[in-house]
Amino acid sequence: MTAAAIWFLVIVILNTIVCVLFVLWGYYQQVYDEESALKASQMTMPGYYIQAVIMFLCPIVGPLFFIVAQVIYAYFFKNGADLADVIFGKDKIKAPRKAEEEIERNRVPLEEALAVSDRQSLRGLMLDVVRGDVQKSLASINLALNSEDSETSHYAATVMRDSLNDFRQISQEKYNAFKEDYVEPEERACELIEYMNEILSQEVFPEMEQRGFVNKMDEACTFLYNDEEYREKLTIQYVEWVGILQLKLRAYDRVEFWCGVARALFPNDLATYTLQLKLYFSLENKEKFFSVMQELKKADVVIDRETLELIRIFN
Repeated sequence: MTAAAIWFLVIVILNTIVCVLFVLWGYYQQVYDEESALKASQMTMPGYYIQAVIMFLCPIVGPLFFIVAQVIYAYFFKNGADLADVIFGKDKIKAPRKAEEEIERNRVPLEEALAVSDRQSLRGLMLDVVRGDVQKSLASINLALNSEDSETSHYAATVMRDSLNDFRQISQEKYNAFKEDYVEPEERACELIEYMNEILSQEVFPEMEQRGFVNKMDEACTFLYNDEEYREKLTIQYVEWVGILQLKLRAYDRVEFWCGVARALFPNDLATYTLQLKLYFSLENKEKFFSVMQELKKADVVIDRETLELIRIFN
């Protein structure tokens, strides 16, 4: 046997031993080493087998490649990241309200476009609005009904007719489900409130029809409030929605009722105070308005720009 053959045989034997030891080491880490198991090792047994086969088929080069790769990983990438300045607690941050891009992109330009005589641009803009989520742009589309351009007003009338008919049908279905569901009526009530507010807040219905829909929404909110089992489902947002809608319809007795609900359930929420301020502002009741304003100043509540503007106007 020549010297080259002897060296080749030695390399093959040593390489085979390394492959076997590598597989045994991987098996030990997976089965017996509890600390390694808790750390969720990056490689499973099939991974060890594949690397062992590569090292067996590529003597010297294969083992060296994996050794160098492991050294580079340990030196450059295994160090933990410095998370000292990272805050994970949601209570420590205040996420800004996400911009509603579709509404901002379509609504304001459409309202401005109605004041100009560029019919081609107005028609194109109207089509862009129609292609989007029209449910959120009905207030703007409603303005286009009075456009001097007959084609634009036709687009608007078609969209409004279809959208409002869909709303009438779906809201009635949701109302019936709320009245007839004896298993989860609170869930049906919440679905009804959230669905109706998106359209009703845009004030696209005649006053009499708007009042009928708002009263159904008011009924769902009242149901949640009257039943202690479901009262936790009644959020301050629901109370504010129905209160503002009733205020626009001048149903001041219902607004007064919801102000009382807000004071009882959500005494430390800004909406509790703003709803009262808007009510007394509409009634021109200075005494109660300034009484609520003094309570707001003493409360541990952050005042937003809209509330400051309301106070400034009343003053």
